[in-house]
Formats: sequence, C-alpha cells, structure tokens
Amino acid sequence: MPLQRFWCAVVLGLPAAVAQAAQPAETSAPPPGLPAPVAIPAAGARAGENAVRGASDAFGTVIGREEIGLYSADDIRGFSPVVAGNVRIEGLYFDPVIFPSDRISGATSIRIGPSALGSPFPAPTGIVDLSLRVPGSERAASALVSVDNFGSHIAELDVALPLSERFSLGLGGMIRRERFITAAHDNKYEAAAIARWQVSDGLRLVPFLSFTVTPRDDVPPLFVPAGDVLPPDPPRRVFVGPRWVRQRDSEVNAGLLADWAIASGWALKAGLFRSSVVLPTAFSNLMEDVQPDGRARQRIVADPRLFFVSNSGELRLTRTLADGPRSHRFHLALRGRKAFRRFDGSVQLDLGPTDIGRPSTAPLPDFAFGPQQEDRVRQFTGAIGYEGTWQGVGALSVGLQKSDYAKRIGLPGATQAIDAAPWLGNINAAIRLGSGTELYGGWVTGLEESGVAPDIATNRNEALPAIITRQLDAGVRQKLGDLTLVAGAFQLTKPYFNLDATGRFGPLGTLASRGVEFSIAGPVTPSLALVGGAVLSWPRVSGEAVALGVAGPLPVGAIRRRINLSLDWRPPFAPGLSFDLGLFANSSTVATVNNAVHIPPQTFIDVGARYGFRLAGRDAVLRAQIFNAGGVNGVYLEGAGVYGMNDGRVAQLYLTVDF
Repeated sequence: MPLQRFWCAVVLGLPAAVAQAAQPAETSAPPPGLPAPVAIPAAGARAGENAVRGASDAFGTVIGREEIGLYSADDIRGFSPVVAGNVRIEGLYFDPVIFPSDRISGATSIRIGPSALGSPFPAPTGIVDLSLRVPGSERAASALVSVDNFGSHIAELDVALPLSERFSLGLGGMIRRERFITAAHDNKYEAAAIARWQVSDGLRLVPFLSFTVTPRDDVPPLFVPAGDVLPPDPPRRVFVGPRWVRQRDSEVNAGLLADWAIASGWALKAGLFRSSVVLPTAFSNLMEDVQPDGRARQRIVADPRLFFVSNSGELRLTRTLADGPRSHRFHLALRGRKAFRRFDGSVQLDLGPTDIGRPSTAPLPDFAFGPQQEDRVRQFTGAIGYEGTWQGVGALSVGLQKSDYAKRIGLPGATQAIDAAPWLGNINAAIRLGSGTELYGGWVTGLEESGVAPDIATNRNEALPAIITRQLDAGVRQKLGDLTLVAGAFQLTKPYFNLDATGRFGPLGTLASRGVEFSIAGPVTPSLALVGGAVLSWPRVSGEAVALGVAGPLPVGAIRRRINLSLDWRPPFAPGLSFDLGLFANSSTVATVNNAVHIPPQTFIDVGARYGFRLAGRDAVLRAQIFNAGGVNGVYLEGAGVYGMNDGRVAQLYLTVDF
C-alpha cells in the first residue's frame, strides 16, 4: 500500500515519571492583590502572565507577552526548529508559513532534553509546542493597552463567551502601531476566533481562525560591509531608504483539533491546519559596500506578489494498557503536509552612492517583474513504536518512522525534482536512580527542511532541499528542594548551508554541533523565583569547502557561550508588587563564512516591575519594563556578512485588566 494512503505510525509518548517533572515548576501562593500565574493565559486570566513563575526550565518559555530562556522558536542549540519543520500545536504536527495570532496561541514551550520526551516524534532540532487560548465555561474577558518610548501603541482584547453548557466561543482582536529605532513603522491588525465544543462526554472539538493584516511595514536597511569588517554603528531614529520601501501582507491561520476518548483505553487525537501569507508588495533594502566612514551604495530589491501556503496535520490513535506498576502505550499516527510557494521575479534598483545615515528621496519606479518560480512540497510520514513505563524505575521508548518527501522547484513547465524516502528512528529512556534523581538520554534522526536562500543570495528566496539530521543527548535532572536542575550534553549533525564564493546559498559541508547545557528553575524562597541557564557549544564545519579555504571551521552565527538569568521577587512587605530582572550574555558571534569577522560579546539587561491590584472589582496588573537597560547599540547578524541594527533601550508600560 502506498505510504501516502497508509500514512500511519506508532509513536511513543511520555513516561509518567518524566511527564510529571515536565510540568511548570511549583510556586508558592502569591501575596494578596497579585494574581496567581497561569500556564496558558486565556481570556479572563491574562493579569497573571508571568514567564518566570510558569517556566519549568531555562530552555525557553513564552507566556502571553513574556518570553524567557536560552532558546527561542528561531534558535535551539544553534539551529531553527521553525525552518526545520518542528512546530506543534497542542502536540500535533503543524507546518507554519506564519505563526498564528497571539489571540489564538497563548503560550509556547521549547522541548529539548528531558522535556522533549513529552512530545511524540522527537526531533533533532528540538520542538516548539504552541498552546491555545481555549475558552472556558465561564464568561470572561481581558483587555490590554501598551505604549513605549518610540511611540508604539498597542491594544488587545480577548473575550470568552459560553453559549451553552457544551459550547464556548472565544473572540479576540488587536491593533498594533509599532515604531522602531530605525524610524520604521509597522501597523498590524488582528482578528481571531476559537471555540470549544464538547460534542459528548468523550469528544471535544476546538476550531480556530486568525486573520492578520499589515497595511504598512517599512523595510529598514541591512548593511553589507566592503571586506571582512563590521559596519560602523548605524544612525538611530533615521529611516535610511525611500519611504515607498514598505511591505503589505495578509496572514491566515485556521485549524481544527479533536480529542476523542473512543472507549476504555482508546483515545484519538487529531489536528488539521492551514497557514498562509500573501505579500502584494515586498522589498529588500540593502546598504552594500559599506566603508568605515559610512559611505555605501544602496540597492533595492522589489518582488512581485508573493504567496505561501501550507496544509498540514496529524492523526494519532493511542492504546493504553495497565499492568500493575507498569503501563504500555501504543500510538498510531498519521502526519503530512502539502505546501506551495510562488516566489522570484524580483527586480533590482541601484540608487547609487550614499552614506548609511542619509534618507533617500528616490521616486517610486514602475517595476517590470520577471517570471516567477513555484515550489511545491508533499510529505507524508508514518511510524511504529512502543513505550513502556515502570513506576519508580524508569521508562523506555522506541520509534521507527518512514517518510515520503517530494519537492518540485522551478518555473512552470521546467521544474527540478527532489525526492527522499528515508527511514527515521528514535530511542529515548529515563531512569530513576532515587528520590529526585533521573537520568535521561536519547538518539533521534529527522528529515528536516533547510529553509530558503536569504535576500543577499543570488538565488534569493529559493527553497532548499530537505536534509537528514541526527542527534544524541544525555543528562541528569535533579530536584533540589523546590528547584529543578538539568545538566546535559548533546551532539547534533546535519548538512551545512551558506553562501559560496559566487554568492549562491547552498551546501558547503557537514556541521557537527556539540555542547553542554544547564538549567535551574523554581522558587528559591516563597518570595523569589529563579530561572537560569547556560549553554557551551563547540560547533565544527567539515568538508571540501573548509579544506579549500572557502569556508571556515565555524558556522555562521555560532555563539560558543550563552548565559541567561531571570529573577522575579515579590517583597513580602508590599503585597501586589513584584520586581524582575533578566540578563542575557552571549560570547562573540561568527559573522562571515570565512570566520574572519566576529560580532563582539554582548550583554543585555532587562528590568521590570508589576503591580497587581483590583480595578473596579477586577484583577489588574500595571507592568513597566526596560529592555536593554544598558543601552547596548551596535549590530546583530542577519546572515553571512549581513547586519541589522540593534533596537537599543526600549521602555514599555502596559495595563492588563481581567473581567
């Protein structure tokens, strides 16, 4: 039977002992007047958003507007799980062209190391798991207004409406008018709906739809120095480029999740999703051949209408068998996606010599766009596996997957075919050595996307082939009173893509990334909570490009050391008041393929405070934050030898009220 018709898998879930440890860290009850933290801030509970209090480890947590941790959705252990295709919604496979609106997704967890055991089908680059703002059975609402020192204004509203005992509707909207240190404007409007329909005692459906429109998104410049040097410090609060260099887009995310307890010991979970974005206008604003004195040459790249869409989903059947202190779970899963991209046809406009601080008055020309290419991807995956759990002893999971992947790239009628049908597997284990001590380890392979060529490449926007990745990791998790310590090591191997000597983005060799990572999280005292972590890595590129001197031994973007520390203190003498501190310190960043340029080490400090109080009988929080309080300027790495401007110091104030 063809795999796309069979489309089935048996996958291992999470051992009970590990699942318990993966839950958010326990916290003490807050002082009177300060709302308790919530894991998923749905309507009516957003005043309790607190990532430090809700995080179970330091590897990455997003709760509402707050984000902490060593890693993010775009960077785990030096790689992007989003590019790799390792995103989930409530544990189910999701291929995002664009992430759902915050009105739909209220929290995000980064699952690596021991926490990755909580996700069937573990992935080498880690998993980004989105949790939804599912409306409850009581009428509720949350409103938020925000301002910052750049002149940004944001308003958000989330409402939960129970229409019957079994059906609740959630509605949300957002108006965002953001301003940045580049003097760029970004205006965005969102509307979303999500429902909870308890069809029967054993069947629940959760449909959702989010729509986002961006009528104006100014495109700030990217800086490409002449030679192996960093660009000079770019000017602040000046928009460098023609004012017509702005993008528009519309984004849609829709989905349906189902949980069905079919019979005793049998459960079915399913998700079907559609993600799309349309860009009627798209530009790149490039400052090239930048000299140490700021002289440069400006080039604008304009695209015709771009369209990206992906339909994805997963169907998973679970059979659970109990055997005294042991349990056995079997999973059949069906996963797939069909994606389409229309891109290319771009034209370039040379605006001539300028300097990096000079606005341009060049008029908007009539662009004669070229023919566009198409990128079509079809992928189906099936697997079989087993999980066994022995209470107080440990757990073992073994899985085997088969993937059927097909990509077609090129002009209509003249396409390039890329096909792959690998076998993929995973072995994961957790062993309990004693009270509060667990060892974990795993081996996993994956078929992952390698993204698209960046703006600066000669094959700009071209979709790249799928690649095989492999990961080994192991470590220990230890309870230290109310704190949880995780220490582990990892090795991740995959092909290395970057710019070659001709400016084309493609494979240059093999990248092996080895490292150790540490996390500690939980309440230190009843009033002080801590989330801290560090990662030390030793990535290396090997292959012909390195042997010939075309590429250096370190990958572009490599950061050998990362340290993250977040604290939340609730002074016992001031009920409702809390203070927080965040520190993010990175070693130097490899900035060019030949390793000749590094961005110096950077340390960012964020400070904040929140005051919880009752406003007209409702829970409310007034939140003040200063991001990058030290005012670190300079540049960040956008791509090999390409740089953007750091945001500088940002002061923000917002008020959240639950109704």
